[in-house]
Amino acid sequence: MARVFGASGRDKFAGVPWSPGPTGAPVLDGVLTWAACTLLDVHEAGDHYVVIGQVMELGDVRAGQPLLFYRGRYGVAGPTEGPPEVVDTLLAWPRHADWM
Repeated sequence: MARVFGASGRDKFAGVPWSPGPTGAPVLDGVLTWAACTLLDVHEAGDHYVVIGQVMELGDVRAGQPLLFYRGRYGVAGPTEGPPEVVDTLLAWPRHADWM
């Protein structure tokens, strides 16, 4: 799925099961969660764009392994033992102002 949406020059949604989210934006079937955002700004970054948005709604989070992309390869992270990752700790804090 990531390769379909990462390739240029074709209809990205042809044959891809999805349904409209609360804002009407497409939510792909089987995703672990989704975010609906209001577009704030777009910056060119080489052959990509950095898009800044304000999150307006979040979907429920389903259990599963997230897809990772690192150094040109796809994979999933296995379960880890030990202390939680920094991101997990930050997201568990009740107020984002405490860490932003």
